[in-house]
Amino acid sequence: MSKFFKGAMILLVAGLITRVLGFVNRIVVARFIGEEGVGLYMMALPTLFLVITITQFGLPVAISKFVAEANAVGDQKKIKKILVVSLSITVGLSLIFTPALFLLAPLLSETLFTDERTYWPLMAIAPIVPIIAVSSVLRGYFQGKQNMKPAAYSQVLEQVVRITLIAVMTKAFLPYGIEYAAAGAMLSSVIGELVSLAYLMTTFKIKKHFKVRSKFFKSVRKGRDTFNELMSIAVPSMGSRMIGSIAWFLEPIVVAQSLAIAGIAAGVATKQYGELTGYALPLLMLPSFVTMALSTSLVPAVSEAHASGDHKTIQHRLQQALRITFITGCLSVIALYVFAVPLMEAMYGTSGSAVFIKFMAPFFIFYYYQMPLQSVLQALNLAKAAMINSLIGAVAKTAIIFLLASREEFGIMGAALGMAVGIVLVTFLHFFTIVKKVSFTIEVRQYLVTLGVTFISGFIGFLCYNKIFIALGPITNLLTSIMVLTIVFILLLIVMKVIKKSELQKIPYINILIR
Repeated sequence: MSKFFKGAMILLVAGLITRVLGFVNRIVVARFIGEEGVGLYMMALPTLFLVITITQFGLPVAISKFVAEANAVGDQKKIKKILVVSLSITVGLSLIFTPALFLLAPLLSETLFTDERTYWPLMAIAPIVPIIAVSSVLRGYFQGKQNMKPAAYSQVLEQVVRITLIAVMTKAFLPYGIEYAAAGAMLSSVIGELVSLAYLMTTFKIKKHFKVRSKFFKSVRKGRDTFNELMSIAVPSMGSRMIGSIAWFLEPIVVAQSLAIAGIAAGVATKQYGELTGYALPLLMLPSFVTMALSTSLVPAVSEAHASGDHKTIQHRLQQALRITFITGCLSVIALYVFAVPLMEAMYGTSGSAVFIKFMAPFFIFYYYQMPLQSVLQALNLAKAAMINSLIGAVAKTAIIFLLASREEFGIMGAALGMAVGIVLVTFLHFFTIVKKVSFTIEVRQYLVTLGVTFISGFIGFLCYNKIFIALGPITNLLTSIMVLTIVFILLLIVMKVIKKSELQKIPYINILIR
């Protein structure tokens, strides 16, 4: 099994576990603090990610790329310099922006978000910034080494700790008000990240191939060339992430202000935003653990191939990523579309946000494509193009949200439409940018067959839930129907030879079953 495929499989399994635990976490939060509390939580979150994006400075991708290239030629001195320079930048920036977040929290909560209760969630989450700053450097190092286990295990550990504390923290703070309960949920995230960082540092200490204690940071002065190399990828990469983070930071502000123009009260607007971004979007993003695993593995794999001029491997990895993304994306989209209402009722006890899932699910196939495409662009030294594409998408999204959400007939659905347009636009721009650089053939038949199988599987799943298994009870009916839809989907793809036996044999344990 190749390092790329093995690394992707490790991250895929860890991503699945992390997303499932994350959903349990969200369900617990929703049950304790409701739509309004989730709205406060989700309004504070974009500010956190904006600060983290600034602090990371786009370095995780750059670290992964250059560590992979240095590791390919056995240059341990170069790897050490990469770590020294990266840690110096991220720790320094976190020492600036963490206090800034504390100081700006009153202004953000009272002026921009139109709901002053976001103050406490913002204050509670601020300590996480330096923790993530250091852990992101270590994750980039391990990914560059194509050792995906530490990053995978740390993600799972973080979620386990968070979910262990979430119910206790929210319940303890709830008597003081919803805003304090949301702050309690944020604090559980801080502790989870701290434990995750402790694991990464311990693993790094065991795995490292050079001394850290002996004058480690003195090599910062000698790392000017390394700094320039890192910045050549980090700055455009940060630009892309910065654009996305600023757009996400502005999103709750624009939505709140637009809904206010439409005559919707602040409390109602917070609740509606919570339903869209706290209930619907996490479920739509759940399948992205597959593409996230692919994306993380693509950067070092394509970087190595690009450094050695191996264009055939680049094309092969790109084809693999696009094909896997389309298959898993189609299965996810049809399952979410068919079972939107029962899924919402089962998880949150309300089906109000199901309308967002049904509307946005078809667009999210493009969202699943976006991450692998961006990783390929970064690995091919096209991070600047990715940044420009992200900027165009962010401007279009924000403009559409403001224009539509401020109109009474659209309201919060205008925000959903703006998000969908932004996703589709950026994905197409990324795709056409890659096509200019890397020529590859699209197997149209496989994609058309997969679409046909998707509709057939969805129809069978619909019949199972509404006709065949209806007597089993709501939860059993839902789980059985989803299982049948998934099995039919996979079997039909195997019969139609879209999924080949040789590919299944590469997956651990499946190889044993099909012999």
